[in-house]
Parts: sequence; C-alpha cells; structure tokens
Amino acid sequence: MDFYQWHINEHMPERTDITGFLRGRRYKAIDSETHPEFFTLYEVENFDVLVSENYANRLNSPTPWTRRAVAHFLNTSRGLARVLSTKGPGPGGVLATIRFHPATRDYDETVEDLSSLVSNLMEFPLITGAHLCKSDEQATGIRTAEHEGRTDYDAPPNWFILVETCTPESLEAPIQAVLEHPIVRNAIVGRYAAEYTRLKTASSAG
Repeated sequence: MDFYQWHINEHMPERTDITGFLRGRRYKAIDSETHPEFFTLYEVENFDVLVSENYANRLNSPTPWTRRAVAHFLNTSRGLARVLSTKGPGPGGVLATIRFHPATRDYDETVEDLSSLVSNLMEFPLITGAHLCKSDEQATGIRTAEHEGRTDYDAPPNWFILVETCTPESLEAPIQAVLEHPIVRNAIVGRYAAEYTRLKTASSAG
C-alpha cells in the first residue's frame, strides 16, 4: 500500500508539476505474463521538457519517501521517447505495450512502414489510440540521484507501439497485427488496465 500512497500523493504530483508535463497515467498488468507489473506513462509538451533543467533538478532531489518506495522495485524499464506517429481520438481503458527491435536498420523506412501500420490499426473495433514511439538512448541513459544504489533497471525499450482500446479482448487483434508485421522482431507484449490519471492539479484529474 505504501507504493500506492507514494505514487498517488507524491510521485505523480511531482512529475506533473514540472513545467511542460501535461498528464501522467498509471496502469497495472491484467495477466501474469506481463512484466513489469506497473506501467506509468507521462506526456509532455515536447521532448525538450525531458532534457530540461527543471526535470533534471527533480530527478536529482529524490525525497526520503521516493528512496524508500523505489528500493522495492524489480525489473524496471524506463525510456524517454519521441512519438513518431499517433492516431486515435483519445485514451482507452486498457493498453498494450509492444516493445521490439526492427528488422531493418534504415530509420526512415522503419518510421514510414510502422506509421502506416499505426494508421491501419485504427480499423479494428473498440480501438481508441495507437502510437509509434522510439526511445532516445542518450537522454534515457543520463544518470541522476534517483538512480543511485538501484539495481532494478532492465534494458530500456528501443522501439515500441502503444495500443489503446476499450476492453481487454479488443487488444488481441491489433496486437496480432503488430506481431505479424515483417519489420517487428523479438517483440515483448504487455497488457495493462488503467488505474489512475493525474493532470496538473488534483481538481482537474480525470
């Protein structure tokens, strides 16, 4: 329970209070094969926010509660990513994360082909959003005080697609479409249900 109290009352408010942060969403796994158990997604105005002094200062000033909470983390994967393509009217109640390595090394070809895939995913029923993202290795690799003493970090995601739908069942067809795409290799799929959304202020959360 301490994790929930910390995440709701300190961690997410701290992040969304940073200039340029727009919204934070926390999800929890809906099957036993999904790891890690929790997935937190923060949306920002632009990528510069993630390499800003304000964000760095926050990461370099962890509170005692933060240090206590993260000491229990296992198999953490963290990535600061650019959104390369996004489609759909808005957030869904469930989310699939599909991490992968592309079969081709050509960046432009990969973006073009996978952006087309993201557009095609919107044809599936009950889908509310699909997003192609790629982590920035340099920004993700910056070490801060929040990293000190932690051994829970796994390799960060490289390329990934997020799929949002209304029901767990409606995730399966778009997931399969992504897995069958010839560029997508060595995919790792996570299935999550939304638990909590945090906007700039508690009164506007929803």
